[in-house]
Order: sequence, then structure tokens, then C-alpha cells
Amino acid sequence: MPRPQSITYTSAGVDIDRANRAKARIKRLARNTFNRNVLSEIGSFGGLFRLARMREPVLVSSIDGVGTKIKVAIAANKHDSVGYDLVSHCVNDILVQGARPLFFLDYFAMGRLNPSVAAQVVAGIAKACRENECALIGGETAEMPDLYRRREYDLAGCIVGVVERRHMIDGSKIKSGDQIYGLESWGLHTNGYSLARVVFFQRLKLKPDSYVSQLQLTVSQALLTKHRCYFGDLASLVRKRMIHGLAHITGGGITENVPRILPPHLAARISLKAWTPLPIFSFIQEHGDVPRREMYRIFNMGIGMVVIIPRVRCKEIERFWRARGTTFHELGEVVPSRKSAVQYV
Repeated sequence: MPRPQSITYTSAGVDIDRANRAKARIKRLARNTFNRNVLSEIGSFGGLFRLARMREPVLVSSIDGVGTKIKVAIAANKHDSVGYDLVSHCVNDILVQGARPLFFLDYFAMGRLNPSVAAQVVAGIAKACRENECALIGGETAEMPDLYRRREYDLAGCIVGVVERRHMIDGSKIKSGDQIYGLESWGLHTNGYSLARVVFFQRLKLKPDSYVSQLQLTVSQALLTKHRCYFGDLASLVRKRMIHGLAHITGGGITENVPRILPPHLAARISLKAWTPLPIFSFIQEHGDVPRREMYRIFNMGIGMVVIIPRVRCKEIERFWRARGTTFHELGEVVPSRKSAVQYV
């Protein structure tokens, strides 16, 4: 009886040499994000980061992914933007509590590891990290042939930031009469893609490279528009304690994210006439026959960050944003209410 052929890790679907080549490229990309506080190299069992001296530092952390936007990236064979999105999303999430980013960790898993795809994803992560003075100090790259199909991958990231305790933003200072502003988004960011993909790819039978005249973009260009990061627009205002509240508008839209920061018995009265949603949102609503109420609780509708400001600070902050070229809209104000926490008018 013939002896069974030896089984190797490669024959089982995991190529260690290919993974090492991918990791070498990733290491070079990550190294470019390091600063003097990074005390370890990529490849260590754990990342080491020195915390600068502060009076009463509070660490703020968040972990997230980019959802089914990855499926669009795979279909379009364009992978750097989802890496950028991942960091932007996480930076925004800790920014709303007043934190500045310190370091980032990523998790990338693929059915069959493609070094080129992995490098594109991490290049996007590294670019966003550099823009936000955040060190990419480690991560995990995994090849799992039985869990993902050949071209499929998954992506997640964890961020750690810091804020002086006296500078923390927790919504407790929000009061009736505070003004509500919105900073524009660049597109869908990283939410609502399960619905958007049904409209574009199933109902309209479009391809990633299909040109959509109503949007003046191809489908992939429209759906892979990057997730905007608001750190530069807000960090100095946070340090000066000029802001009472911030809400990152992600899954749940304005409808469900703004109430997360409001004290009891206060509501956000928002005028729907204060801004015009980006064309991609009206396109999805029209061709998907999506009710307006549903749109505002799924998508950001063109507002990626809601900023609540004491009335006396409004003019000063508006001047700061205009000098930066930041597009903003005055959405409404905080009002007393025992009813809905968000009131659209």
C-alpha cells in the first residue's frame, strides 16, 4: 500500500514564505509612521509606546472595521482607500471625547494572502496614520483558506489615544441654547454599504466601472470615496475647551448618533433646509425607493461630524473654519424636550 504524501502547511493552503514577503513590505510602510515615542519594531510580540507626561492622562480606545465597503474594494480591485477609511473612522471615534491619537493596530485576514493587496491596504492605513500623527506600531496578517474565499479579506483596526481629564468631552456641558453645526462628509464614509450595494449592483445591475452621469463618477469612485477625518478641523478647538459636544455620524446617521451625547431632557432641533445632501444620497433614495426617514437613520446624509458649541463661541469658531477652508453648516440648536432627542424641522 503506497505511503500517503506528506502534508505541509503550504499544501494545506497557508504559504509562510509568501506571508513573510508580505510582512516585509508592510514593515517598511509601518516604519514610516513611527515617532520618538515608539519603542519597539514591527514584528515584536507587542508594540511599545511611551506615554508623554501629562497632568492626568486618560487613555481612550476604539476598535472598528469598514463593513461591506470591502466588497466594493475587492470588486473594483482598489484597496488603499479602505485602509485609509479604517484609520479615519477610528480617529474620529476617539476625537469626539477629546482624545488625540497615539498609536494604531490593524488586523488583515485573507483566504489566500496576496502581498500586493495587503501592501495596498496597509499603504492606506499608513497614509492616514501619518496625516494624524498616529504611529502604526503593530498588527496581524493572517492567511485562512477555510474561512475566506480566495480573493476575499477582512479588515479591522484598534486605536489608542489620550486626553487630559479636564479636557474630556462627555456631553455634560451641553445646555439649551447651544448651537449645532455640521461638518460635511465626503460620501457614504463606511456605513450603509449593504443597502447601497443592493441599489447599485442588484437593482440597477451596474458594474464597478459603470459611469453614472447623475454622479459624474464611476460606481467604484462614488462608493470608494474616502472617509473624512476631522482631527485637523477640531483638535485645537478641543484643546481650548471651546466645544461642548461632538458626534461622529456613522451607522445610525444623525438620528441615532446625536442622542448618544445629549443630556437627559435636551434635544437637537435640526433644520433639514440647512444643507443639501450629497448627490449620492439622493441617487440611492430615488433608485432604491428608500423612505427619507430610513435614509437619515442609515446614512450620514452629507454631515460626517456634528459639533455642539456655546453660542458665545460661534463666531470665533466660524472664523477658524473659514481660514482652514472647512465647509460647515449651522444645523440648529439644542432645546429642552422630553420627546424625541432629534427633532427635524
